[in-house]
Amino acid sequence: MPTHRRASLRFHERSLCALLVFTWSWSFAAGILDPVDFLALQSIRKSLRDLPGSNFFASWDFTSDPCNFAGVYCDTDRVVSLNLGDPRAGSPGLTGRIGPEIGKLSLLAEFTIVPGRVFGQLPQTMYQLTNLRFLAVGRNYISGEIPADLGLLHNLRTLDLGYNQLTGQIPRSVGTLPELSNLILCHNKLSGSVPPFISQSLTRLDLKHNGLTGMIDPLSLPSSLQYLSLSSNQLSGQLDGVLDGLESLNYLDLSMNKFAGPIPAKVFVLPITNLQLQRNVFAGPVLPSGQVTIPTVDLSYNRLSGEISPLFSTVQNLYLNNNRFVGQVPGSLVDRLLGAGIQVLYLQHNFLTGIEINPAANIPVSSSLCLQYNCMVPPVVAPCPLKAGSQKTRPTSQCVEWRG
Repeated sequence: MPTHRRASLRFHERSLCALLVFTWSWSFAAGILDPVDFLALQSIRKSLRDLPGSNFFASWDFTSDPCNFAGVYCDTDRVVSLNLGDPRAGSPGLTGRIGPEIGKLSLLAEFTIVPGRVFGQLPQTMYQLTNLRFLAVGRNYISGEIPADLGLLHNLRTLDLGYNQLTGQIPRSVGTLPELSNLILCHNKLSGSVPPFISQSLTRLDLKHNGLTGMIDPLSLPSSLQYLSLSSNQLSGQLDGVLDGLESLNYLDLSMNKFAGPIPAKVFVLPITNLQLQRNVFAGPVLPSGQVTIPTVDLSYNRLSGEISPLFSTVQNLYLNNNRFVGQVPGSLVDRLLGAGIQVLYLQHNFLTGIEINPAANIPVSSSLCLQYNCMVPPVVAPCPLKAGSQKTRPTSQCVEWRG
C-alpha cells in the first residue's frame, strides 16, 4: 500500500477514535445525570460566569460527570443541592443572571449563590422547586419584586435575600410558609407592611434597613422568635401587645423607626443582651418592673420623660441621652459607674438638674460619662462624643419652661 494512503488511513482512525471517546464521555455524563437536570445545568452555566479572580466554574466540563462539578451535589441521577461560587471569605464571586432553567431541577433542596454581582430578577419558575428547603442568594444585586409564588414552596425553611436591591412588598404568601425558620430580607428597598407569619418554627426575622411602614399586628409574630430586627424602617404604632408571648427572644432591635407611646415594662425582662429602641418617638416615663439585667440598653433619641429609674444601675452600657428626663441622677448609677460596673453612661441632652458625685472623683478609664446640655453645670470633666456638641448646659429659659 502506498505510504501516503497508509498515513491517511491512520489519520482517519485517530479521528474516529477521538470522536468515539468524546461521544462516550458525553453519553456517560448524560447517562449518570437525568437529561433534564443535565441541560438545566448547562443553561445555568451559560447565564453565570466567574468574576475576575474566581475560578469556580473551572471544573464545569460537561464532557465529565456533572455530579463531580464544584457546588453540585446529586442523589443518584438527580441534582439535590446547588451551591454556586467559592464560599471562602473574600472570594470574588459570580456575575450574570439566575436563568429560568433553575426551575427544571425539580428535586433541588438547597440553592445558594455566594456574595458577588449576580443581577436581574428572581426567576418566576422557582415556584416549581417544591422540594426546596434552603434558598440563599444574599449580598448580590438581585432586583425586582419577591415572587409571590415563593409561597408555594411549602418545604422552605430558610429564605435569605438580604443585601440586594429588591423592591415592592413582602408577599403575604411568604408569611404562610409553614416550615419557615429563617427569613432574612434586610438591606433592600422593600415597602409596605410586615405580613403575619404562621410558622411556629420561625426563629429569625431580619427585615432591617428597608422602607417598611404601618403598625405591627400583635398576632403577626410567632412565639418561637429568637431574633427580631426591624431597625431602620418607618414602622409606627405602639408596642403594647406586639411583644406579648415572645419569651424566647434573645435579640431585639427596633431602632430608627416611628414607634410611639410608652415602652412596656415587659421589654426590660426579656432574656436579651442588647435592647435597641433608639431613634423612635417613645414618650412618657420609663418604669421597669424589676432590676434590669440586660447588658446594653439604648433608649436614646426619643421623647422619654420623668425621672431616671435606679433599676437601671445594673446595666453595663446605658444610653438615655437626647430625651426629656428630669430630676437627679440616681446615686446607684453613680456608685456603679465609679466602681467600673457601668462602662457607658450617656445622659446628655436631657433636663437633669443634678448628680451627687465628688468633683475630684476618678472615673475609671474603662468607663464613659457624659452629662452636658442638661439643667446643671457638670460637676466633673468627662469627655463626651463629638455629636453631643460643645454647649455644657441648657439655656436657663428652656429649663424654666420645662419645669413649668
